[in-house]
Amino acid sequence: MEHFIVSARKYRPQTFKDVVGQQAITNTLLNAIENNHLAQALLFTGPRGVGKTTCARILAKMINSDGSETEDEDFAFNIFELDAASNNSVDDIRNLTDQVRIPPQVGKYKVYIIDEVHMLSPSAFNAFLKTLEEPPKHCIFILATTEKHKIIPTILSRCQIFDFKRITVKDAKDYLKYIAEEQGVKAEDDALHIIAQKADGAMRDALSIFDRVVSFSGKELTRQAVTENLNVLDYETYFTSTDLILDNKIPELLIQYNHTLSKGFDGHHYIAGLASHFRDLLVCQNEKTIELLEVGEDTKEKYLKQSKKAPHAFLIKGIELANDCDLKYKSSKNQRLLVELCLMQLASITFDGEKKNSKYYIIPPSYFKAKGITPIPVEIPKTNKTNEVVDETPDTSTAKVNAPIAAEPAKPVLDLNKDQRTSGLSLKSIKAKKEHQIRQMEVVIDAEALPTEAFTEAEFHEAWNAYIKQLHKKGEKIMASILEMGKPKLDNTNIKLAFPNETLKVELERAQYPLMEFIRKSLMNYDLKLDITVNEEISKKYAFTTQEKYEKLKEKNPNIEVLRKTFGLDI
Repeated sequence: MEHFIVSARKYRPQTFKDVVGQQAITNTLLNAIENNHLAQALLFTGPRGVGKTTCARILAKMINSDGSETEDEDFAFNIFELDAASNNSVDDIRNLTDQVRIPPQVGKYKVYIIDEVHMLSPSAFNAFLKTLEEPPKHCIFILATTEKHKIIPTILSRCQIFDFKRITVKDAKDYLKYIAEEQGVKAEDDALHIIAQKADGAMRDALSIFDRVVSFSGKELTRQAVTENLNVLDYETYFTSTDLILDNKIPELLIQYNHTLSKGFDGHHYIAGLASHFRDLLVCQNEKTIELLEVGEDTKEKYLKQSKKAPHAFLIKGIELANDCDLKYKSSKNQRLLVELCLMQLASITFDGEKKNSKYYIIPPSYFKAKGITPIPVEIPKTNKTNEVVDETPDTSTAKVNAPIAAEPAKPVLDLNKDQRTSGLSLKSIKAKKEHQIRQMEVVIDAEALPTEAFTEAEFHEAWNAYIKQLHKKGEKIMASILEMGKPKLDNTNIKLAFPNETLKVELERAQYPLMEFIRKSLMNYDLKLDITVNEEISKKYAFTTQEKYEKLKEKNPNIEVLRKTFGLDI
């Protein structure tokens, strides 16, 4: 059996022109060689599989070439490759510096390529500093690493740094197409594009994946074979999902998601891919951003076709929901339910960006707009606290004694063109409730229907104290303490209260309805009214000096004076 050589080695570039996706770096190195402007210490940094070691070998070969050598000359005696991952000690670096002194036997330069240089120990880095700063004229160092941040600054400052970039999907696909033609493999454009995307910017990974897929499918490389072998979700999955979402077909969408999971795909991968699909549809809607779409020509046509069906507002909301699901996926304890909920939310977005099955509309307003119909206002039936419909038919009979007649509020009307939703816990709703309770005090009283019996001041104070006790039992300590602060005074049917500040007055005004209802019922007199004032003298009275505080305490407990004299305490 003939020995197989993997494509990454078989098609390794032999000249700078063969290097894929690094034109800026290769041009710089070519010009430096031609103009004799090459530094003696170079640092090649970048992701894996982008050509760092390959460029180092090509550079080492080129600087020793004078045109008289054969094509297969590789100057093996002049090029020394050192793997810093396994030779990272101080002794290894000392052996290297001892070899540096010996001039080359063939060619002009000895080139030392140190791969994975970030793996050197701190001591080895320090031992290497002097040699790297002032190497012999016949010696050039090329350091290669994927993690530049791990190299100490003193090494970085002695090197000329070249940052290798990731290979673009287009460049990787074009190179794979060239290799497929060299090997006689008939490959679909979309199949090569999926391999290039899966490689994530690394040409070596792309070639390894290419070999694997060719071994699976033979000389016919199709998109279906690639997606099956690489276990990646096909574009068709996302096109179908998007069509179901746009048509609001939630059951079919959930079945398709279940079918995707049954193939062994991860829900996280699916929802992240769906967000990327929405993004691709979004960039297709503008001619200036179409170039951001990195897909094959056939797939590009499908994207352009579906982007015309998907509204801009829908795609923005879809990306937001899918991205939110993506962020919550790892921390969720029920990951499948999280994705299914996200899919249901996506399928509940109508074409105009509004939520389907709105709480306030049986038929969406977009339907009326399309038909040119003006919506008819809908009256909302009035309900009580238990959500029971209240009959608002006016009662002409006399009012009951225990229920004061409140002014009938206007019937609320819902305008379909205006959102009238209000949270039950909002400050606005709480304020409205308090104002409503205060308005309930302004009742229309029929003198013949409601009692106005006489009562004594003692009976009034007894009723007042009974209400305070009732507040204590209910746990309303704050309101009870407010009522205990001042003693109410009677002026005919006016109950007068004075408080030291405006805050206490406002609090009592908000809670006066249940208080007055209790007092009126207890005394059987509905002429009683509450008059609350703010007394500045009282507020000054509470601003005690140290002596005044002591006198106040002495009034409550005379034994405090005995305690002070016994121990000779100061005030």
